[in-house]
Amino acid sequence: MTETKRIEPRTLKGFRDFLPETMIPREWIIDTARRVYRSYGFAPIDTPALEYLEILTGKGSDETDKQMYRFQDHGGRWVGMRFDLTVPLARFAAQHIGQLGTPFKRYHVATVWRGENTQRGRYREFMQCDFDTIGTTAVAADIETALVIGELFRALSISDFTIRVNNRQVLTGLLERFGLADRSTAILRALDKLDKIGREKVADEMIAAAGTTAEQAGQVLKLAELTGTNDEMLVALDQLATGSETAQAGVARLAELVSATKAAGLPAENLKITPSIARGLDYYTGTIFETFLGELPGIGSVCSGGRYDNLAGLYTKEHLPGIGASLGLDRLLAALEELGKIEKVSTPAPVFLAFFEATRLNDYLALASTIRRSGIGVEFYPEPKKLGAQLKYADRRGFKLAVVIGGNEWESGTAQVKVLATAESHSVPLAEVPAKLSELLSAAR
Repeated sequence: MTETKRIEPRTLKGFRDFLPETMIPREWIIDTARRVYRSYGFAPIDTPALEYLEILTGKGSDETDKQMYRFQDHGGRWVGMRFDLTVPLARFAAQHIGQLGTPFKRYHVATVWRGENTQRGRYREFMQCDFDTIGTTAVAADIETALVIGELFRALSISDFTIRVNNRQVLTGLLERFGLADRSTAILRALDKLDKIGREKVADEMIAAAGTTAEQAGQVLKLAELTGTNDEMLVALDQLATGSETAQAGVARLAELVSATKAAGLPAENLKITPSIARGLDYYTGTIFETFLGELPGIGSVCSGGRYDNLAGLYTKEHLPGIGASLGLDRLLAALEELGKIEKVSTPAPVFLAFFEATRLNDYLALASTIRRSGIGVEFYPEPKKLGAQLKYADRRGFKLAVVIGGNEWESGTAQVKVLATAESHSVPLAEVPAKLSELLSAAR
């Protein structure tokens, strides 16, 4: 008999399997993002993973066009896999805005794909957690975007973060003054790499790709390298913007955003005007954001976005300006793991119920149901194995508490509640088990 040739189990480069100990914190981040977005009135939507290729190409940058997964389907149509959630949103809004009305606030948590080189915190398949406001140019929408980002990180128990903010109008207006308006796209793409490749290489790219002179590249970089408090930055930018209505409008917008976010409770240290922020995608037109973790700035921005007032114009005559941001789930998770802020557990339930007396199966199941009805997750072991083996399983999975009831306990109407991290044990009446579990779990938080 011919032996079956087995296929080596492996994943594609840039793609990953997620074990429970990774999926549990991923879902915690997603659930937190959804809760924050909903609290501001953003409603959930979804769109297909595949779009007609013409919907996606030419909307991000030359780089995203190169990275896009594309193919012909069985009907011979060229299709592409979405590389972000903003371009599909523009198509979605153009198609459905008559039914939705404006302003329309949406959030979208979904997977996207880019065939880029893999590196720390970056993969070819990754999830984004987006929120956007469509149908208004009001500065209040820009301000609220910054507030949502701040609230999101506070909800994730992260206080050391900086939202770097800039405005494309400032950059565009000043490039007009420098005589570089016709080369703004290439210049801004180069400028967006300043943190990654440094001043000298950015200047070289501006000269090579945008055709600037060394002096012009120096002017742009001098702007990008301005430093100071937000008030000092506004004064410096206002002086530079003199003579350009576009740049002055951008500075005024930044000033409103700084003032309003402070009034709304966003700490001043969490928001910083940063002229070097350009965002590489071509569709941004106004306020732009990038968010960095203070303890781990090298991992890059973990929440980025901005205003795009013309993107939907590719699909409809109706003017549908928008602004929003995207939480980079996988990059943030990689950062939190590196910082040791992710608890290693393989179970979403905090309580383990051992199966000790085979003849008491129904009693164990009834107790498990009672515990769950009290709002506490509990996993019941399916076989009456030796207690040592069951507790080893519980410890390996990361349960916080274990409930142990043997023959004597059933007879006396009591249970042993064990704190697995310390081996501390409490004997309590069966009727009081849910309350004791709640008390111990609260103390462990």
